[in-house]
Amino acid sequence: MQLQQVKGIGEKRAKDFAKLGIDTTEELVRYFPRAYLDLTNRVSVREVMHNDMALLCCTLVSVEPVRSKGKLKIVRALLEQGRDNFTAVWFNMPYVAARLKPGEYLFYGRVQNFYDRVSIVNPTFERLETNNRLKGLIPMYPLKAGVAQWVVREAVRRALETEDFPSVIPGELRRRYRLTSLRDAFHAIHAPNTVSEMQEAAERIAVEEYFTLIAAFKLVKGDRNQTRIRKYTVTEREVADFERRFPFTFTRGQQSAVRAVYDDVTGPVRMNRLLQGDVGSGKTAVALTGIFMAVKSGFQAVYLSPTEVLAAQNYALLVKLFPDYRVGYLAGASTAKEKREIKQALAAGEIDILCGTHAVLQGDVRFLRLAFCVCDEQHRFGVAQRNLLGEKGEDPDVLVMSATPIPRTLSLIFYGDLDVTTIPDKPKERQEISTAVIPERKYEDMLAWIRGEVKKGRQAYFVCPKIEDDDGDATSATELYERLRLSLPDVRFALLHGKMKEKEKTDTMSAFKAKKYDALVSTTVIEVGVDVPDATVMVIYNAERFGLSQLHQLRGRVGRGSVKSYCFLLAGSDSEAASERLNILKNTTDGFALAEKDLELRGSGDFLGTRQSGKFLSEIKNLHYTTNAVFLAKKLVDEAFERRLDIETVKAAAMKKYEALKDVVLN
Repeated sequence: MQLQQVKGIGEKRAKDFAKLGIDTTEELVRYFPRAYLDLTNRVSVREVMHNDMALLCCTLVSVEPVRSKGKLKIVRALLEQGRDNFTAVWFNMPYVAARLKPGEYLFYGRVQNFYDRVSIVNPTFERLETNNRLKGLIPMYPLKAGVAQWVVREAVRRALETEDFPSVIPGELRRRYRLTSLRDAFHAIHAPNTVSEMQEAAERIAVEEYFTLIAAFKLVKGDRNQTRIRKYTVTEREVADFERRFPFTFTRGQQSAVRAVYDDVTGPVRMNRLLQGDVGSGKTAVALTGIFMAVKSGFQAVYLSPTEVLAAQNYALLVKLFPDYRVGYLAGASTAKEKREIKQALAAGEIDILCGTHAVLQGDVRFLRLAFCVCDEQHRFGVAQRNLLGEKGEDPDVLVMSATPIPRTLSLIFYGDLDVTTIPDKPKERQEISTAVIPERKYEDMLAWIRGEVKKGRQAYFVCPKIEDDDGDATSATELYERLRLSLPDVRFALLHGKMKEKEKTDTMSAFKAKKYDALVSTTVIEVGVDVPDATVMVIYNAERFGLSQLHQLRGRVGRGSVKSYCFLLAGSDSEAASERLNILKNTTDGFALAEKDLELRGSGDFLGTRQSGKFLSEIKNLHYTTNAVFLAKKLVDEAFERRLDIETVKAAAMKKYEALKDVVLN
C-alpha cells in the first residue's frame, strides 16, 4: 500500500519519507528503530560525564539565529534544567531551528564539557507537550532532514494496523520450531514493553529475513558443471620460476595457497575457491601466480577489482610481472575507443590478461579462451556477479579473494559452494602497526603530533562512520572535514565518501596517493586495499560503532611502507562494552581471531550487514540478534528444499524479494 493511503500522511510528508527510502507501508513497518530510549533513565546534566550520551528533560528558553562559519551552519539553543543553564548545538542541521519553540523537551545526545561550558551536541529531541504518549521504551529511528521521531512513530503505528505479515517459512516448519507470528514480532519491535520482548521479536524477524536470503543464495548458486574442460600444461618448475619475479620470498601460507590452486587447475574438477588472508598476507601474489598458470598454458585470464583505483593499481602490477604477455585494461572511465579496441582484441584472443572493474561483466565483453578468473575483494561483489564472471568462458577456474575474515561457521552458510583456503601469516616485510585508544583529553595532543608527522612527509587518514549529520550521535565526515581544516590550517585535507561520483573518488584517491594532499577525511570507502606507502597514520572516530573486523581492515590501510605506522581509536562512548572491544583490537593483530571475537561480542546482526545498490537486507541492519537466528534459518532452508515443503512458494518469494541479488555484497 502506498504511504499516502495512511491517515495523516499527505503529499509533503510522503516526500519526506521518500528521503528515508520509504514509499510504501511495507517499507515503513520494516524501517526498524536503531535504538530505544528508556524514559525512566532521565538524568541531571550535573551528573553527566564529558562525552557521555544522556537523556535530559529540560526547558528550551530561546534559539539563536542560524550562524555560518565557512560552509558550517550552526544552530544554538539555550536550555535550563532547574538552576543549571547549558546549550544545545547542531552542526550543518539548519532546519532544526524552525522546529524549536520555547517549552519542555526531552533531549538525547552527547554531552560535552569544555572549559566549564556544557553543551549537548546534535541531539534528537521531543517536545513533551505534543507527545503525551511517550512512556517506557521509546523507539528511535535513523532520520534525515525534515522528519521528526514522533512523525515516524505515529505513521508506523497506523501502518501496523493495515499491513499483512505473511511468512515465507512453510507452516509445518513454523509449527515444529515454534516460531511466533510475524505480526506479533513486528508489533513488538516497534512498541516493546520490555527489552526481552524486543530481543525475541528481532530474533524472529531475522530468522524470516535470512530464510529468504539463504533460499535465494541456494537458487542463484544452482548446479554448475564441475568437470574440467581446459587442460593446463604449466609445470611446477615454471610456477616456481615465476614466483622468483616477486621482490620477496613467499611465506609458508602463500606457498600452501599456490599449491592448492595448482592442484585444482591440473586436476579433473574446475576450481571454485575462496582465498582468505589477513590484510597484507600476500593474496594478490597468489592470484597472479594462478594467472601465470593459465597464460603459460595458452589460455586467457581476467582480474576483476571493485574500484578503478584498485584496478589501476593491479593493472600496473600485471604489466610489470607479465612483460611477455599482452595485458588489457577495461573500466568505466575508459574512452569509447579504448573500450571498443579492448573488446575486439579480447574476442580475437590478442589479449592474454584483462584487468578491470564491473565493466568487465558487460554482456559484450567476450573472451576467446578464458580459463582463469580472479575476483579481488570479493565481499564487494555479489554471488550473481561472481557467477556472471565465471560464465564469460566455458566453466573457467574461479578464484575469489577476501581480506575480510569471516568466521568459519558463517562462511559455511554464505560460501558453501566454495573451497576455502586461508593464508594465516604475513610477509616479514610488513610493519607492525601501533594501536592506541585516545581519550578526549589527549585529542589535541594527537592532532599536534599528526601535524608533526605531516611535516616529515607522512600522510594520514581520518575515518568517520557516516557522511553527514542526521541523528547527531556520531561524528560525520563532512563535519569533521570542516573542523580539521580549522584546527590544522597548514595541513592539506581532502574529503572522500560514498556519495561522490566514481570519477571524483578516483581522482581524490589518486591525488592523495600522489601526495597532493596530506590527509584524507573519509568514510569506510577507503577500506578496499589501495596501497599508499606514505600513509602512516589512521584515526578512526566513533570506533565503537564499527565491528572489530572492519576496524582491522581500516587499520590495514597503513603500515604498507618502510616507516612505522599508527592507528588511533577515538571512542564516542565510555561504556565498558566499547572499551572492551577497542582494547581487544589494540592487543590483537590476527584478523581471524578478531572476526571470531566480533561474532561472539556483537552477534551476526552487525557482522553480516550488507552494502547494496537497491534494498537488500537494509531493513534488518538495525536489529540486534544472535547467530542462532542465521543458523536456524539455514536449517529451515535445507529442510524445506530437501522435503520440498511449499517449495514453489519459497522459490518465488526468494527470487521476487531478492531479484537484485546481483548487487548484493556481504560486509
